[in-house]
Amino acid sequence: MEMKDEEAAEVAVAVPSRFRRICVFCGSSHGKKQSYQDAAIELGKELVARNIDLVYGGGSVGLMGLVSQAVYNGGRHVLGVIPKTLMPREISGETVGEVKAVADMHQRKAEMARQSDAFIALPGGYGTLEELLEVIAWAQLGIHDKPVGLLNVDGYYNPLLSFIDKAVEEGFIKPTARHIIVMAPTPKELIEKLEEYAPQHEQVVSKTKWETEQLGYPQSYEIPIPKEGKTAMEAQLESRLWM
Repeated sequence: MEMKDEEAAEVAVAVPSRFRRICVFCGSSHGKKQSYQDAAIELGKELVARNIDLVYGGGSVGLMGLVSQAVYNGGRHVLGVIPKTLMPREISGETVGEVKAVADMHQRKAEMARQSDAFIALPGGYGTLEELLEVIAWAQLGIHDKPVGLLNVDGYYNPLLSFIDKAVEEGFIKPTARHIIVMAPTPKELIEKLEEYAPQHEQVVSKTKWETEQLGYPQSYEIPIPKEGKTAMEAQLESRLWM
């Protein structure tokens, strides 16, 4: 009987995955419900069980600290990406894994996206929502084709999902784009759904072109000289579309 238990444990640890790294968006607060904290720890353990590394916003407090500590304790790599100006506010206590300091919030999101194969949002506030909605918008445009998961702990994101359904009903979001969001109440179920995800929406922007222009983050950017009859803003927009 002991051998069967050991074999079952080995099978549970060696779950294959299509993902090497998953980016997790979540709050720098714990939230009022214990279930939010439990979900963050459970998600970290699920990533470890599937041999998936973590990319996140670099804090060591709140849900961010719980999920990063769980992944780190499980022996997987943790990469925290954080703007230099936020380090004193968001990082407290012992920071685990690798911390990458970046210049600003825009570079933070681009670097997190570049480093990841998929995205998961735990409960969080304005920052979590902003990060989540941006990667959803990027997917809709075709900037990336990576799965986006919503860990809907105790129905936390039900109001957001109702809003999105309303936007589909009113014609502001295409029904195919509604399927960009993969939702589940538990980490295990969510990751299983993300493993099976395939895009259904139309793409608008060249993924390669976006990665070259936006995620590459050149150190300098030359402002184009406007041609005769064009404003400076028109010249700048034209150069970014065709460079």
